[in-house]
Amino acid sequence: MANQDESQEQTLLAQLRLVRQARSGDREAQQQLWCEHRRWVAAIILAHRPQSVEVDDLLQEVAVKMVSKLETLRDEALFRPWLRQIVINVCRGTARSLKPTLYLAASDLSDDSPREAGRVAVPAALDDGLSRRFDQHEAAARLMQQVLSLPPEYREPLLLRCVRNMTYQQISELLDLPVTTIETRLAPARRMLRQEAGEEVCLEEMT
Repeated sequence: MANQDESQEQTLLAQLRLVRQARSGDREAQQQLWCEHRRWVAAIILAHRPQSVEVDDLLQEVAVKMVSKLETLRDEALFRPWLRQIVINVCRGTARSLKPTLYLAASDLSDDSPREAGRVAVPAALDDGLSRRFDQHEAAARLMQQVLSLPPEYREPLLLRCVRNMTYQQISELLDLPVTTIETRLAPARRMLRQEAGEEVCLEEMT
């Protein structure tokens, strides 16, 4: 137990040194800092992004803002909550800037669409395999839509836990909430999801 506590303390000190170096303008430290936090940032983006915007596009914008605003970080120990707020601000700013887009309905497409002309026959065995993969992808996509329809206070911890496999303690520190609050939010989130989905689908398949 003592060795585990010592290891955690060393990891924390190394993280604080990395943040400090990044704040001082060290480009290599900034790159390493982003690489270490990019995955959970993507989960936060999934929880808050407009659905018409790609995650990768928002990741790039968050990375730029993180580097440009590092000097405003007052306490290295609060880096994760500070970065999370940047992510949320980027998602909200993007949502405000979006304009309505007109999409053609399927019935508006002509019957002699180039896509139809380019179709080729697929061997039956391969077609069965592709169908199964497509069905799995569709199920995962439906589940993701159901996750995104949850209230934000449930959606965010659920994505961090199930998609990014963060511990309750890590989620607690990131969201600045007690571990007990994270637990009480995850339980009803899973229950609502099961009620909506009606089947179990691995959340990792959604990313």
